[in-house]
Amino acid sequence: MKYSGWPDTGELVVGKIDEIEDFGVFVDLSEYEDKRGLIHVSEVASGWIKNIRDHVNEGQTVVCKVLDVDTGAQQIDLSLKDVNDHQRSEKIQEWKNEQKAGNWMELAFGEDMGDEKYSHVANELLAEFGGLYGGFEQAAIHGPEALTDTDLTDDEVTQIVDTARENVSVPYVTVTGYVDLESASSGGVDDIKEALQAAEGNGDIPDEIDLEVTYVGAPEYRIRVKAPNYKTAEDQLKESAARAEKAIESVGGTGSFHRERQTEEEQ
Repeated sequence: MKYSGWPDTGELVVGKIDEIEDFGVFVDLSEYEDKRGLIHVSEVASGWIKNIRDHVNEGQTVVCKVLDVDTGAQQIDLSLKDVNDHQRSEKIQEWKNEQKAGNWMELAFGEDMGDEKYSHVANELLAEFGGLYGGFEQAAIHGPEALTDTDLTDDEVTQIVDTARENVSVPYVTVTGYVDLESASSGGVDDIKEALQAAEGNGDIPDEIDLEVTYVGAPEYRIRVKAPNYKTAEDQLKESAARAEKAIESVGGTGSFHRERQTEEEQ
């Protein structure tokens, strides 16, 4: 996917060097349609440059900072020296991710999808998530709910979600806590089973959450939550423990949540 407009001053852009002159370097911008920028020799590297070709090569992919945009003169001034290694690495990864997402668009809607359809879907994802990759990533994590605020049709949402879940590697975090459950009643075993079912959500856990409750050693049970981000994982962990405590206390038992395992050895 390529943008049809102009980059903003201060923006980092990816491009390929297609011409080298003594006074500077011309760069074909990979993210923008029919846009070419110039890196003046003074912006190629710090210090005095004896031979510009000692620093750059034709065909080389580079990350540049946009210094100035003159739409009237059709000119984009770029800097190579103002981009540090960390910025370069992050921008290249972002660019690669958007290329992946462009391929996912074809998988979702077919290689023959028209320009109008592509623009419609792409613009909705750009407006809501800042890029195609972000849209597919959120669709993989949260499903159709992630696309609620877009103007995409139900069929388009389904195609994006299905494709995302098959192709996007979602980053997850895992958190662990423990809950002690005790009941002195004659039906204590059943009371604890019901409390554990409550901890597991009774089947009412969001699709993007993986929640598991396992036995450690009486009266201790481990709750492990895998979620797309730390806050969600922590919230789900606490809610799970609270459900178990409420269930066991409702039948006269006791429950308590703690972060570290207390039994010496797992059974």
